Amino acid sequence: MADVFLNAMGLVCALGSGHAQVRAALFAAAPGGVCLDSNLPLGKVTAPLPDLGELPPHRRSRNNALLLMALAELRPQLDAAIARFGHGRIGIVLGTSTSGVGESEAALAAHARSGELPPGFDLSQQEIGAPALMLAELLQLGGPAYVISTACSSSAKAMASAARLLVSGVCDAVLTGGADSLCGFTVAGFQALESVSALRCNPMSRHRDGINIGEAAALFLMTRDAGPVPGVRLAGWGETSDAHHISAPEPSGEGASSAMREALRRAGLGPEHIDYLNLHGTATPHNDAMESRAVHALFGPALPCSSTKPLTGHTLGAAGALEAALAWLSLVDNPEGLLPPHWWDGEADPNLPDLALVQPGQRLGRPLRAVLSNSFAFGGSNAALVLTSV
Repeated sequence: MADVFLNAMGLVCALGSGHAQVRAALFAAAPGGVCLDSNLPLGKVTAPLPDLGELPPHRRSRNNALLLMALAELRPQLDAAIARFGHGRIGIVLGTSTSGVGESEAALAAHARSGELPPGFDLSQQEIGAPALMLAELLQLGGPAYVISTACSSSAKAMASAARLLVSGVCDAVLTGGADSLCGFTVAGFQALESVSALRCNPMSRHRDGINIGEAAALFLMTRDAGPVPGVRLAGWGETSDAHHISAPEPSGEGASSAMREALRRAGLGPEHIDYLNLHGTATPHNDAMESRAVHALFGPALPCSSTKPLTGHTLGAAGALEAALAWLSLVDNPEGLLPPHWWDGEADPNLPDLALVQPGQRLGRPLRAVLSNSFAFGGSNAALVLTSV
């Protein structure tokens, strides 16, 4: 299989915007990110978002603003790729689950008050494919441009799909990742499932009681060569489907295990080669039980692992790309091998197998070489990514 590299990365999430800000908050001595000052803890982006005046009205949404913020960080490398390969050889593959639903919510609220939809509202703002079409139009890219929407595995699967475009020779570079923005629809939906916590989420704890919903955008420039600056390789990916239940994971974790094993196989690595695992770790009773069984069965009790969702919130369709971006930050410019901490109450669930959950400040004492990141979704859609240093 041809090598696939993540040569540049841009991100924005509740921890901040850009490499330096997010890295500092990720490895900080106290948890931040998720805002606890409201009635419901949310992983909200508080940085000012870009002006959308350069976009036509039907492309203006909070989701697309988050993408433009992430895009700005890797725009120089993307422009160099366009100059090298041409507009027609660069594709776009993204993951999302909300797209512009928030704009439709605001329009419907305005209609309820006045009987009219607000000027500038266009139903296409909420179309699932809108984020990829916006970027393709803005950047004048002629390669394939599409969105994958499989709930919480969306952007991890988008990155796997982007890699296949490169390996097959369809594209010479792909802009890939994902975005999801906060909206009432997702908050109300998860509240109806009784899956939202009133506190910072508490993954793997005996007291875990649900997720914190968040928003984020993370983008990567993916190519077949390593680029001028040492970076990160997408060494492997695995995708499986449980077909067990519309919202509950298959309890044994076999589908999750299969996805992790396939990612390792593609990467040519064994479980012993992984330095750190980013758990899907939603802090819901069923997901954490399933994932802990799958991880323990494959890696045993000693592999350092953590869920970063107590910091960022669960960003749904953006989660796979966001957590790949946090893995990217852990692999690059991290000589002491600092590990993303697992923030929780320390009260282990006696019904779950032991995992080596990362303590704040924990480090390997050397650079990380290989990281695995899990994403599991409604409908039993499972995705695992292996990232390695170059």
